[in-house]
Amino acid sequence: MNNSVPLALGATTLCCTLAVAGAHMYATGRAQRLALEDRLSGSGGALRTATGRVRHFSAVDRRLRRTRLGRTIHLRLSATGLDLTAGEFFMYVTGVGVALWLLAATTLAPFFGPIAALVTIWGAAIFLNWQLQKRIEAFINQLPDVARLLANATAAGLALRTALAMAAEELEAPAGEELARVADQLTLGRTIDDALGELAERLPSRELVVLVTTLVLANKAGGSVVSSLRNLTQTLEDRKETRREVRTMLSEVNATAFTVPCLGLGSLLLINSSNEGALEKVTGSGLGQGLILLSLGLYTVGFFVIRRLGKIEV
Repeated sequence: MNNSVPLALGATTLCCTLAVAGAHMYATGRAQRLALEDRLSGSGGALRTATGRVRHFSAVDRRLRRTRLGRTIHLRLSATGLDLTAGEFFMYVTGVGVALWLLAATTLAPFFGPIAALVTIWGAAIFLNWQLQKRIEAFINQLPDVARLLANATAAGLALRTALAMAAEELEAPAGEELARVADQLTLGRTIDDALGELAERLPSRELVVLVTTLVLANKAGGSVVSSLRNLTQTLEDRKETRREVRTMLSEVNATAFTVPCLGLGSLLLINSSNEGALEKVTGSGLGQGLILLSLGLYTVGFFVIRRLGKIEV
């Protein structure tokens, strides 16, 4: 009995000490995080981008990046070059989805509300893919200039690392940004093979793979890299013109792919406006809902089939 009292007092004292130490560490860490946010923002405690735009939904972004979905969104946004965080993109898509849900439920029928939300998510994925392809196309259009600058710098006696850094300073985005990232990785000690290989994975295209392969082989085996780059420059110029002609010829096919679903949506609006409440009656039964889903599925299949027919690899 006499020994248990000091033991209990000692345990209580130890627990209180650990609790005070934990609270102090938490308060110190929180103060450091807030100070870091203030330094990054420059004013007002709101995070800002390099262009001065205020970051929104920073708390949502921090929590979202801890999940697999948040990391996936962040990687896709990084590849597209959009000046958005994962939290901002998630909140914007959520807001648009809720708005379209309410609009479709009130304009057409309550059955179309969840469909409109799913279409919003699908549209967000298509938007990211479109932005990625747009960035890849812009980068491919700059590849002749990249090869020309690298050839001139190598002919002047500069090392490949220095030539890449110089090209990053001379070129505009997206080639300038991507080459600057490669130059930063080389400065941190990564090999040319790894840095250029990651660039080819980030912006996949045949032209970039050819350029990366040429640079990697020249760096490993030596040889006349200047003549190789100059020959590659002319080849890239020819492929650039060919891609432009093919894209012009297929523009009508691509426009048709987006016109067909719009016609389906327009027909639904026309039916509901000519006979108010018709869609609500149709979707009131299981058979009507099944037919609506079947028609939407057919429109979706038609969209992908037309897009596939209009996709020609050059």
